[in-house]
Amino acid sequence: MKKALLLAFLSTFAASSVLSQEQMVLRKGEIIEAIPVQDSVQNTFSLYLPTGFNTDKKWPLLMIFEMEGKERQAMSMFVQAAEKQGYVLAAPKMRDTVSLTNSMIAVSKSLERIMGMLPIDLDRIYAGGAASGGRFASLTPILLNGIKGVLSVGASVANSELLNLKQPFHFVGIVSRENYNYTPMLNDTELLDRLKFPNQVLLYEGNSDWPSIGDLEKGMQLFTLAAMGRRLIPKDSLYVEKAYQEDLDKVNQLKRTGDLIWAEHHLTEMMSIYGAHKNLDSLRTVQRDLRRDKQFKAMKRNENSAFLKESLLKEDYVYYMEEDVYTHNFNNLGWWNHQMGEIQKFISGSNPYEKQMGHRLLGFVNALALDNIGVIQSDSVVDEDALAFLYMLKTILDPNNFDYYLKTISLSAKNEDFGTALFYLEEALKKGFKDREKLYSIENTALFRITPEFNEMVAKYLKDARYEMDEN
Repeated sequence: MKKALLLAFLSTFAASSVLSQEQMVLRKGEIIEAIPVQDSVQNTFSLYLPTGFNTDKKWPLLMIFEMEGKERQAMSMFVQAAEKQGYVLAAPKMRDTVSLTNSMIAVSKSLERIMGMLPIDLDRIYAGGAASGGRFASLTPILLNGIKGVLSVGASVANSELLNLKQPFHFVGIVSRENYNYTPMLNDTELLDRLKFPNQVLLYEGNSDWPSIGDLEKGMQLFTLAAMGRRLIPKDSLYVEKAYQEDLDKVNQLKRTGDLIWAEHHLTEMMSIYGAHKNLDSLRTVQRDLRRDKQFKAMKRNENSAFLKESLLKEDYVYYMEEDVYTHNFNNLGWWNHQMGEIQKFISGSNPYEKQMGHRLLGFVNALALDNIGVIQSDSVVDEDALAFLYMLKTILDPNNFDYYLKTISLSAKNEDFGTALFYLEEALKKGFKDREKLYSIENTALFRITPEFNEMVAKYLKDARYEMDEN
């Protein structure tokens, strides 16, 4: 029971307006789920206390947001980093269908509950998340009081127009150069610099949705270094020097491997991090020499060229998708198929900047299609032709995601377009779809499933069909 922490807190019961003492056992070093907010089973949050937690001091808090009800999984990604950096984690139960106003109210109530339970440092409350959770997190310091910073994984600032000079917050982004939010996040840093908002962007390699534990730890470390620089907490010289040396080693490693653009970027972030802690003249010299390097200049030109090409292609994708959805232009699916071929050429090519660009374009166009699907489905009267176009488009953009073949089959069969349904059935089977039971339970396909063509197709690829056809 050494890890158990006994906490007492007061709960107000609305019915009787009587204060009563509650006791709750919170275990350190593990995620505790479904803690009620104001005795509500609907509004809950998960909590993680590092193993070194005690009530003798105030602790920084990182609120994790996940918009699809998987807050435990999202929270678990931050646990090791929180353990090493000494952060309390909390993850309110979020629902994508709830309005922004009600979501913020729920977050505010969760935060109030946590501060009533635990010794939280009010100057060190941060919000974080990945993708849509990161975008939501970037709204919290704008719409709620008391949030001092945002740790956003793979997501740019949700609405830069809402940024308030009188409410600056510390933004830390973590993103892969292959993520379609890489260039928007770089643009955000330029805006945040102009507005005098402290900010850094940490890069990682590859196209994984999640960075390493070390990257998440570095994000929390930046908040701690900033707090020391602003004298919100005592300065730990050993902590600062260790962090500085780690960053300097990273710059030297990047230079050795020839990734001069990343090395220069990291130097820029180091300037903003360590200026409050030490003299940076030597670092400025290193950066100045790097920027004068001919190889660096050539790399920068190539990257900028890829950025320009990417910007133009994104404009095309936005324009043509909007037009095709509005006009139900199924004939343009061939053009989209050609564009996917061009993107794959970028990805498989030898130019590293165009390779990164290819991955970003692939992510962008898929996200664009999903956004359009969400808009169509949210209409009071769903435009099924527009939806059918987008489902078909998704089979081109994400050919190994069988959900959109099945959705296309369902919608086509609903409209008794069995020819289209049969085509997408065969496309799915050709690509390796093998779930026979799922095929026979696709919505709106009761008539389609008993046709000879459907069962012959299933028998051809899966060796057996549910309904035998009369050969006479």
